[in-house]
Amino acid sequence: MPHKLRKIRKMRGSRTQGYGRVAQHRDTGSHGFRKAGRHKARWSWVQRYDPGYFGKSGFTSPKSLRQKVKVINIGKIDEIAEEISTEKEKGKLLIDLERLGYTKLLGSGKVTKPLLVKVPSYSASAAEKIKNAGGQILAESQVEGE
Repeated sequence: MPHKLRKIRKMRGSRTQGYGRVAQHRDTGSHGFRKAGRHKARWSWVQRYDPGYFGKSGFTSPKSLRQKVKVINIGKIDEIAEEISTEKEKGKLLIDLERLGYTKLLGSGKVTKPLLVKVPSYSASAAEKIKNAGGQILAESQVEGE
């Protein structure tokens, strides 16, 4: 049950309110999160164990917080194409990366099979490698036109 007779009401007028020496509770040493002395006596500790304690680094763009780009390389797709393909069209494996949660296709690796890849965005090197292997990339605009 709440009541107004807190400990501080009893301590009023006692100069230190139960904290010992005068102004002992008021100094920065009593702040638990702040760790007193890190710019003075404990500087060597900061240098060894927490060098990034002071200062700021870089900035965070609000736009980058909204956009989450999940990428995959064509080399990885080529390895697991049979397992993740949804269907086969004209001898080509259809892979829907959008359904798998990927937003961009990058061109690192080699393509050995003709693939039809449905993805929102892709790099130029990925498109070139898939085209050379006899496949095709179905981008957002091309898929809507079908």
